[in-house]
Amino acid sequence: MAVKAMGWAHSFAVSGGVRAGRYWTRDHLRSLPWAAEEPDTADAVVLCVSELLTNAHVHAHSDAHLVLTWDGDCLHVSVHDEDPTLPRQRDPEAGATSGRGVGIVRALADDWSMKCQRHGKTVTACFRPAAAHWETEDPPHVPTHPAG
Repeated sequence: MAVKAMGWAHSFAVSGGVRAGRYWTRDHLRSLPWAAEEPDTADAVVLCVSELLTNAHVHAHSDAHLVLTWDGDCLHVSVHDEDPTLPRQRDPEAGATSGRGVGIVRALADDWSMKCQRHGKTVTACFRPAAAHWETEDPPHVPTHPAG
């Protein structure tokens, strides 16, 4: 079985980037063979994209660069921003409306990591669908919709 990795990348501006990132991710998930059959996993991916983009915009005060890579086993969701400070999980107070992003990613992703780089950091979450043996041939065409 030959598996070809496929991926997509896009940058999202601080203004309106989180909403646009969710729509962009959902559009690209439709091209993966397992996404329609595993809506809970697809929803977890979109929620984590939202949290990672929000963290990049709020804490790094920078645009966020999102990369989705499907390797036949794992969908890698990577968000890069321009702040080298690694995120930390906080214990938010009851009723707090922030401080839960890292905890959400840890709870939903099968694996995740953080890496400091010369010009910022990258946080990557891995999602393995239940049927991780999906074979990916040539990537199908993914429609592009205005992210408005």
